[in-house]
Amino acid sequence: MTSAAVRLSTLALRDFRNFERLDLSLPADGLAVVGENGQGKTNLLEAVYYLQLLRSVRGARDVDLVRFGAAGFHVEGAVARGARVAVGFERASRRKRVTVDGAPMPRLSDGIGSLPSVMFSPADVELVSGAPVVRRRYLDIVLALTSRPYLNALQTYRGALARRNAALRDAARTGRPDARVSVWDAPLAQAGGVLWTHRCAWVARAAGRYAELCAAIGEAGVATLRYASGLDGGSDPAAAIAAALEAKLALDVKRGMTQAGPHRDDLALTLDGRDLRTFGSAGQQRSAAIALRMLEWETLRDACGAAPLLLLDDPFAELDARRAARILALLSDAGIGQTLLTVPRDGDIPPEFTRLDRVRVEAGALRAWEAA
Repeated sequence: MTSAAVRLSTLALRDFRNFERLDLSLPADGLAVVGENGQGKTNLLEAVYYLQLLRSVRGARDVDLVRFGAAGFHVEGAVARGARVAVGFERASRRKRVTVDGAPMPRLSDGIGSLPSVMFSPADVELVSGAPVVRRRYLDIVLALTSRPYLNALQTYRGALARRNAALRDAARTGRPDARVSVWDAPLAQAGGVLWTHRCAWVARAAGRYAELCAAIGEAGVATLRYASGLDGGSDPAAAIAAALEAKLALDVKRGMTQAGPHRDDLALTLDGRDLRTFGSAGQQRSAAIALRMLEWETLRDACGAAPLLLLDDPFAELDARRAARILALLSDAGIGQTLLTVPRDGDIPPEFTRLDRVRVEAGALRAWEAA
């Protein structure tokens, strides 16, 4: 472990996914969780990550996280020399309550980022192969967790965008816009300018490191990372967004949705000038996805001054041996701290993690390790 690392000391679950009740004390190095598919391995990591993002890492609704037949769920974790974070959700009222060190958070966003962690899984390939919305979500999470101004702007932008789109749908029925549309242009442009500026700055800082990581994983070509925007923000991105909103107003009314702004942008990933989403092989796409997760881990580490908790959901299952070995070397060189690793069989635990204590998961319950 690194000398400065985030450490989750205890985790308590009540009626979360298929876990009815769990009270777990975690070793300082972490834990290897072994179990067949469908027993709760990913659910356990999702619960830990929930304490950082206060929502599902898999995009599920809170109501869908409640164990079947239960009235709600409760997730609580204590960070060594840090905060105790608890989240409760009630199915009937759809109410969610977050406390940090016993104090209720007036806004859910006040509790975001209390447990810095990064999750790697085979599903990460969607970061490269998926639609632009997946990469925008990646950017939003990385930047919202490391910049309070970005988080505030993101919340303002999403609220203004939803209201402007609602006004546009009303205007589409009459065929002409009115003040209910234009009233949202200023907050949308102002908040959008903050998003655009932060995204461009992060990509500019990360592009060189992304290329290094791809090369270290074993990609022979030139890997590039670029922020792809329909706007030329220049020195005043808010003004550029405002101008684009005005220019596309007629089209927005016709389609009933806002066509210009950071919510339309993308993160462009290429290898030797070719779009990885369209032309990349499965291996190349997985290498790029791992590089993005490594960038996320390094960004959180730099922001909080400690190695984030590493959540590994059988991440090497669909990688060839060469890539897996190089990724493990990168993780080791990064000075990783506490690690939660899930695998279907104990033989799948890489040598680098055989030091971890082991438990078995069966039907949403953790069992003491007994070698087969």
